[in-house]
Amino acid sequence: MTAPLSGEPAGGSFWPTARRLLGLLRPFRWQMLAAVAATCCFAASNVAAPKYLGDATDIVVAGLFTGVLNEPQLGKLLAAVALMYVGASLFNWIQGTLTASSVHGLMYRLRASVEDKLHRLPSSYFQEQSRGDVLSRATNDIDNISQALNQVLTQLIMSVLMLCGALAMMLWISPLLAGIALVSVPLTTLITVLVARRSQAQFALQWTETGELNAHVDEFITGHEVIKAFGHQEQAASVFQASNDRLARASAKAQYASGVVQPLMVLIANLNYVAVAVVGALQVTAGAMTIGGIQAFIQFSRLFTQPVGQIGGMLNVIQSCLVSARRVFALLDAPEIPAEPGGARSAAEPAGRIVFHDVIFGYRPSVPVVRGLSFAVDPGRTVAIVGHTGAGKTTVVNLLMRFYEVDSGRITMGGIDIAAMPRDALRAGFGVVLQDAWLFSGTIRENIEYGRPGASDSEIVAAAEASHVDHFVRSLPAGYDTLLDNGGDPLSQGQRQLISIARAQLADRSVLILDEATSSVDSRTEVLIRQAMQRLRQGKTSFVIAHRLSTVRDADLILVMDHGRIAEQGNHRSLLAANGHYTRLYNAQFAGRTGMPGALEAGI
Repeated sequence: MTAPLSGEPAGGSFWPTARRLLGLLRPFRWQMLAAVAATCCFAASNVAAPKYLGDATDIVVAGLFTGVLNEPQLGKLLAAVALMYVGASLFNWIQGTLTASSVHGLMYRLRASVEDKLHRLPSSYFQEQSRGDVLSRATNDIDNISQALNQVLTQLIMSVLMLCGALAMMLWISPLLAGIALVSVPLTTLITVLVARRSQAQFALQWTETGELNAHVDEFITGHEVIKAFGHQEQAASVFQASNDRLARASAKAQYASGVVQPLMVLIANLNYVAVAVVGALQVTAGAMTIGGIQAFIQFSRLFTQPVGQIGGMLNVIQSCLVSARRVFALLDAPEIPAEPGGARSAAEPAGRIVFHDVIFGYRPSVPVVRGLSFAVDPGRTVAIVGHTGAGKTTVVNLLMRFYEVDSGRITMGGIDIAAMPRDALRAGFGVVLQDAWLFSGTIRENIEYGRPGASDSEIVAAAEASHVDHFVRSLPAGYDTLLDNGGDPLSQGQRQLISIARAQLADRSVLILDEATSSVDSRTEVLIRQAMQRLRQGKTSFVIAHRLSTVRDADLILVMDHGRIAEQGNHRSLLAANGHYTRLYNAQFAGRTGMPGALEAGI
């Protein structure tokens, strides 16, 4: 299971989370105050109506005994009751509209905060947390908060007001019966507290398991072709089933723990109602109360016990909401990329000689990935980084682009430590083509234009032609307006890579990062790409990471990485002559083609 985020509690933190969540409503305080005022009017109307109905009942009873019905007074009372209920409905609509508007605004800001936070999180965060869990926090948990606030926010205030208003009227009508009704309050409070303690941990587990399930679904969708190719559909289904079972158990326990409250509240309310009815009847018989008075009191007792039951029923919604809020707040509180030195983004792209000065770095402090890394690249030159998988090749460019910060040593560009440059300004000088081509949902034209927003159609086409994209794009029915989805469907992996290269062509940055840029294309296309890249690299500093050594033979400098160190460096011919790591890598790829060692020196 995914480890909880830093600072995310496994349970507890009820009131701090509630205060922080309600604090987000501060920008909407006037709307919420108006909603509370409307709620007060609603409660006042509902509380006053039973008293008027009780008075009307006494007039009818008096008319039966005296034979004279005070119709004008009865009419006024009934009209007042009708007006109160109409007003209550109107105030209920007003408070509902204002609350929904406030919650909608809060959720809009919360989603914007999460989106902004995701851009400020370090790359290490996304390696430590599953993508499905992060997605669940940004979508499911926020939706759950929205639904809960809409349901609970004013209803909770309304229930409290109804409770207080009904209690005041009950004490006015009959302190004796009010005392009987109040006996149930300590019992219901105890039940609520005990259940809240048990259900909170279950709701936390429920939403954690929801994130785990989303992570599994994300993996299955992303790797469905691999799963089918290896015939692991049953295994994938069993993994999903196990995760789904854990979620079902956690949800059932959470709902059971909180769902038991309302039935118990209803039972206590009914027992209370029976006690009030019996004692009230004795009061009427003894002449201590009128029939209208006991009728009004019974209505008030219902108004008193109903909010108590509603509050108990809202317990599971509140618990679930606060658990989701804690998960979202844990995301918002996750450690960010350190603040930028040097202020705002510079208008000029960084340029100059790039030098690594004894750089040491590890994704975990105790396990360095690169050690004592030192080399220099002059402007306009090409450096190739080769080595076995896990040797630290991609880490070098990750450090150069400041996706990670060095543990010790420094990297300079034009004599300036890149740690002193704003990241946006630094990255503005880089054009990147990654091994896994990333294309977003949109047209081919939009994906190429992503390299330089606002580029003209002629510039987009020129970049496509230079990257050998134009010929296959024009063969598509919609051409450059072909819509891509799911990371690049319906294009092949090689075609997706070509479009990402065209994007870098259009960007025309001073430094190029080519991370296995030709790994997904065939041999013929690789030759064409190499030619295009040679033109593209003219006057630019280039870093080429490659397993195919045929793509790096013309590099000005080749760094041979081995276990995080530079084992060798030089150009193609000097490294072959050294007969070391590079020669062994080269032999592994090419010697078998001819079986002749002399073919290596010939530059095959």
